[in-house]
Amino acid sequence: MFRPLILAMATAVVATAAQAEDVKIGMLQGFTGPTESLVKPMALGGELAMQEVSDSGLFLGGRKVVSIRGDSTCVDAAAATAAAERLVTSENVVGINGATCSGATTAVLNNVVRANGVVMISPSATSPALSTIDDGGYFFRTAPSDARQGEIIAKILDRRGIKSAALTYTNNDYGKGLADAIQAAYEKAGGKITAVAAHEDGKADYSAEVGALSAAGGDVLIVAGYLDQGGKGIIRASLDSGAFDKFILPDGMVGESLTDNFGTEIDGSIGTNPGTDSPGAGMLAELASAKDFKGDDPYVPEGYDASALLLLAMQSANSTDSAVYKDHIEKVANAPGEKIFPGELAKGLKILSEGGDIDYVGGSAVELIGPGESAGNFRETEVRNGKFETVKYH
Repeated sequence: MFRPLILAMATAVVATAAQAEDVKIGMLQGFTGPTESLVKPMALGGELAMQEVSDSGLFLGGRKVVSIRGDSTCVDAAAATAAAERLVTSENVVGINGATCSGATTAVLNNVVRANGVVMISPSATSPALSTIDDGGYFFRTAPSDARQGEIIAKILDRRGIKSAALTYTNNDYGKGLADAIQAAYEKAGGKITAVAAHEDGKADYSAEVGALSAAGGDVLIVAGYLDQGGKGIIRASLDSGAFDKFILPDGMVGESLTDNFGTEIDGSIGTNPGTDSPGAGMLAELASAKDFKGDDPYVPEGYDASALLLLAMQSANSTDSAVYKDHIEKVANAPGEKIFPGELAKGLKILSEGGDIDYVGGSAVELIGPGESAGNFRETEVRNGKFETVKYH
């Protein structure tokens, strides 16, 4: 007579255990490679949001969130694919924060994301080609496309009276897409690109590349590369030869490791990277400071926001199934609804659990447009006394 009761109790225990199972999120970033110094704080930003959601006790009935790291290397498509495969098939992650770089992101999208139907939100892959890639509705990004960064750089050069520039780019999807965007926007605004040349990462000497660019002339050299790799080498060769002493530095070149390397040698150089002076940016900076990292470093807000959007969408859908919650990403990211900032994820989770609407603003003032695209804001910086200082926001 007690058997039905025993079976019912056993079923309840199993159901409770299943409900309490940790939710795994893949942190697929270039932990090694040409953006290594950028990635460390980016990943910490993404994991800060995960910890905040876990600690709330409000996520999907009290489930915890765990970050599982994978190394996309930034530039090795095969390694990025293998790392993503491990995260999805062995670690059973239900969403991915990543990848860092556009080439790796494209490889993972084509080889893993669509095949397995798992949502991926990149905080930093900016190639314009990703705007139209066939992603099955599973790919989003919190960083704006380089098509917009090209327009911003053109406006900055025009405002500063810079009439001509030589342009070099790292020879991959990111570099080529960004270089094309800069050239098109700058020439449309009346500027002159004197020469365009690709450079390979990993070389010991870039004097030949710099010599060709210098021969073409130009008021400045635009370096669409990586601060820990070829871009750094291009700057060193330029300074040593006297070819250029002022540089335009798009997002992949903006970071403390560059100014730590060159100091005042590159004073007057101009940087651009996604950024905003919205209230959320300051709130995230305070949260990160308490955890001993910088919340206003390049792509840290976008990293935090990528994790937050993944988890808030799951809460909105009441599901960790990518096929279900992917349709809730834009819903939680955009109006209507109560605005949610960094440090307020518990508030957002509660509103969603009660059937309400939120408008997630986050650390980057994220607004999704088109097919999972971020409208994006940019920060203009200048190297002064050997440090990047903010000039204005665009």
